This record gives sequence, structure tokens and C-alpha cells, in this order.
Amino acid sequence: MILPPMKAANLGVLFLIELGALAGAAYWGFTRDIGAPWLLGLAAPAVLVALWALFGSPRAKYKVSGAGRVGFELLWFGAGVVALFAAGAHLWAFALAVVCLLSKTLAAVWSQ
Repeated sequence: MILPPMKAANLGVLFLIELGALAGAAYWGFTRDIGAPWLLGLAAPAVLVALWALFGSPRAKYKVSGAGRVGFELLWFGAGVVALFAAGAHLWAFALAVVCLLSKTLAAVWSQ
């Protein structure tokens, strides 16, 4: 079955917002005023990747569904938004939040 163009585009956007959350966490880490910001810049997205692998991915070991899935995704994507905001990238944080909200809403409506 071929997906209608809007649904196919939303799948791409869903992937991009996952990358955006990871990039936000990395940006936050690299902009911290600590002795080794590179360590935090690598560790913050690594924690998000590990959480996604355990709970969020299609082949997750501890797959969550229903309200648990909504809560997990709210916290996971919210971490990227909060990280960008904390790093001073307020406009990017707002943009990521809006795109996440729209894309995840469409994904729920379209059962993606």
C-alpha cells in the first residue's frame, strides 16, 4: 500500500523531530560552562538514545503503549525542547515544540 503524500511526509517529520530532540540535548551539553563540555554534549543525547532503545523504538525491550507511551514521548521530546530552551535557543525550542505537537497529533489521528 502506498501512503498518501501527507502521511508519508509526516513519517519523515517524525524522524526529524527525533533527531531534533537529540540535537537539542547535544547542543545543551556542548554549551555548558564546565571543564569538559564535550563529555556532556555526548552523554546527554546518548541517554536519550538509550531510553528510546529501551522504551520507544518498535523493537524496544520494554515497549510502552497507550497512556504510558504518550507520557514517555512527552518526557522524551520534552527533554529536547527543555534542553534547547536551557541552552538559550528559545526560538528553536519553541519551533521544536510546535512541530512535535503538530506531527505527533497527526500521527495519532492517522495511526502512524
